[in-house]
Amino acid sequence: MTASGTPTTAEELRGAGLRVTAARVALLETVRSGDHLGVDAIATGVRDRVGHISLQAVYEALHALTSAGLVRRIEPAGSPARFEGRVGDNHHHVVCRSCGAVGDVDCAVAETPCLTASEDHGFLIDEAEVIYWGLCPGCASTPSS
Repeated sequence: MTASGTPTTAEELRGAGLRVTAARVALLETVRSGDHLGVDAIATGVRDRVGHISLQAVYEALHALTSAGLVRRIEPAGSPARFEGRVGDNHHHVVCRSCGAVGDVDCAVAETPCLTASEDHGFLIDEAEVIYWGLCPGCASTPSS
């Protein structure tokens, strides 16, 4: 535990039933310090922390961390997968149609109204994925050619 009482990255990995490796610790820290990173950016961040790691090892670690609920994978239409460390809540995303920038958006109401589907077809719904599309401030202020 850290001085503030929060678990260390290694303790989180162990708690999720995962083997603690330098690469997994670096990967989780890279995702958490980034902003909806793609696999290439994550691989670069891990390499900056621990040296060489193959892209395949990054994909395998991301799969394990996502399955364990320590990392969230999002896939906006027409974009490669991105990963974030904000997990355990039902937040949504806003995506720029021009540059692909992604931002977090909390549910509009304190509760999660988006989890009450008009028709659930018998499913037990525990998560909703909402993506708002538009132009980020930088792209909206750029005159179109």
